[in-house]
Amino acid sequence: MSHKAGFVNIIGHPNVGKSTLMNQLVGEKLSIITPKAQTTRHRILGIVNEEEYQIVYSDTPGIVDPAYKLQEGMMKFVYTSLEDADVLVLMVELGQKDLKNEKLELRLAQIDTPLLVLVNKIDLTDQVAMEAAVQLWSEKFPRAEVFPISALLGFNIDFLEKRVLELLPESPPFYSKENYTDKSERFIVEEKIREKILLIYKQEVPYSVEIEVEEFKEEERIIRIRAVIHASRESQKVIIIGKKGEKIKRVGSDARKDLEEFFGKKIFLELFVKVNKDWRNDEKQLKRFGYL
Repeated sequence: MSHKAGFVNIIGHPNVGKSTLMNQLVGEKLSIITPKAQTTRHRILGIVNEEEYQIVYSDTPGIVDPAYKLQEGMMKFVYTSLEDADVLVLMVELGQKDLKNEKLELRLAQIDTPLLVLVNKIDLTDQVAMEAAVQLWSEKFPRAEVFPISALLGFNIDFLEKRVLELLPESPPFYSKENYTDKSERFIVEEKIREKILLIYKQEVPYSVEIEVEEFKEEERIIRIRAVIHASRESQKVIIIGKKGEKIKRVGSDARKDLEEFFGKKIFLELFVKVNKDWRNDEKQLKRFGYL
């Protein structure tokens, strides 16, 4: 029996539902989800394994016009995903008319890779608006297959999975069938902590921090973790810690609960805050954090 395998890369604007879709397809909460834009910073692979196939889904940062070097690195992940895709998934949402990025639209119009355009969030509209949206994107990308979904409610996800499998090439698996992501346990921890920061803090603070796990020690019944929250300015450090340490305690408590559920073990989590001045524009720091 032949075996299929390939990369299915998901791109789109911030907050269109890419991470929600990724988690639906993989069956694990690999990508963090918050109401804030630019929640996803890295390219994250989620691997679905069956005896006769391996689908490597790829969640990417939202398409933005870069304002600093961190965002330039994030957009490189997006353009790389165009080059190595066996199937490309473009997610849009109702009411969206274009990608606001002429360079990317031109690339997508010319690409030979099978392109699926998913009109997401159809649970928020009626039949007429849904059909109009499908028509609009079908005209914009005539080679693409366009269909509506609800990533949140799982509508049409089974059809998407079936179509993806039909489009995949015959190939041996790219990863061990034991793997469900390319990311390390430390990365998972860092993302869970960053998710809580995005949910708890307002304005610029969540976008100005980076998480670094300095220690990850797994014992039989407990995992001991020490992590640093890097802030861009001293004033942000004060906000992150909060009055009498209340804010950072909440981050630690919420993250610990999620991590215990994810790893299935007791978690001991220590959090510290350091000032790493203007790290978002520092190439050395961005390389250290895996963006360049």
